[in-house]
Amino acid sequence: MLRAGSFALTILLAALSAVGPLTTDMYLPSLPDIARQLGASTAQVQLTLSAYLIGFAVGQIFHGPISDRHGRKPVLIAALLLYCLASLACALSTSVEMLIVARFVQGVGGSGGIVLARAVVRDMYTGAQAGRQLSVIGSVMALAPVLAPVAGGILQTAFGWRSIFVTLVIAGMVGVTVVWLTLQETLRERAADRVSPRSMFKAYHHVARHPAYLVYLALATTSYAGLFAWISGASFVLQNLYGLTPFNFGVAFALGSVGYMAGATISARIVMRLGIDGTLGVGAATLAVGGLGMVVTVAMGLVSAWSLVLPVSIYLAGLGMVLPQSIAGAMTPFPDRAGAASSLLGFVQQSAAAICGALVGWLLGANAWPLAIAVAGMGCATLAIWLATRRVRASVHKV
Repeated sequence: MLRAGSFALTILLAALSAVGPLTTDMYLPSLPDIARQLGASTAQVQLTLSAYLIGFAVGQIFHGPISDRHGRKPVLIAALLLYCLASLACALSTSVEMLIVARFVQGVGGSGGIVLARAVVRDMYTGAQAGRQLSVIGSVMALAPVLAPVAGGILQTAFGWRSIFVTLVIAGMVGVTVVWLTLQETLRERAADRVSPRSMFKAYHHVARHPAYLVYLALATTSYAGLFAWISGASFVLQNLYGLTPFNFGVAFALGSVGYMAGATISARIVMRLGIDGTLGVGAATLAVGGLGMVVTVAMGLVSAWSLVLPVSIYLAGLGMVLPQSIAGAMTPFPDRAGAASSLLGFVQQSAAAICGALVGWLLGANAWPLAIAVAGMGCATLAIWLATRRVRASVHKV
């Protein structure tokens, strides 16, 4: 069994957290081809992404409270098995409608990884230590958005889009096996109430009444929504407007994602010195700079794809600093309800991301303005929230 604090456990938790970006980013190079083969419009294919995000949000409502009662490990295994079945359905889809439904179920199962990985971290760590651990996990997890689109581009070019979902089935089964054999149960004290709609509502109501939790929730939500504006629009903007091939798109997307890895690595190094709040401030400012940089490049009419990738990499560096610390800050007050706190945060975060991504996909046309405005708006909103709520955060966290 993996020991607390071991690098092997960090790798496992990072891999579980990476299920989300792996499942979204790997098939991005295939979106135009899926539209052609299934006879679907751009908006319909965008719904396969939004359906996954909605399923990812809905699933998180249940995974946390159930794991607070029955333990992290059995719930995690069940979620991964559901993910594998839905991924197989995606590979066998014969219409865009079938793919949309299968992607929703895939999201429900896939959400268990990130919810329960965060809960496991909270079971073991608190405060800045939790923030540091989440940052380390984030820096390792960041390999997923770097490698996934490249791998997806290769699979798309060599075997077609269905091979991507077959690959996800195999990855999911490997995950089930590793969790079954190596992960020990980390939940020390199980929730007393039986899992029911009433008990779940009670748990969420308890969490949502905490002012600092709501602040950290807002920081995580706005910053993350900007990421999914980019994910939703990048494939069509970079391939249809900027002329990149599926493989070159995968490379460009991966290089942009290096920013997240850099930000998470920086966050892990500075959080013990600056604390959660100071690290959040640096990250929020970086988000705003990256978002505004994208607006400037679009306004100047630059035609190179790299003119978008560079500011996005800056934005993602900010996200790598903001997201782990906002999650750590939100979950610290709830050692007995870590699953519920993680679930509510994930539900709100993913719902906002799905809405933002769907709006960008719907508004995209002959230029990249909807994408640039969404990313810049979310970056600036994150910085504004951080500036306006310092007193609320200071009343809880003085690290």
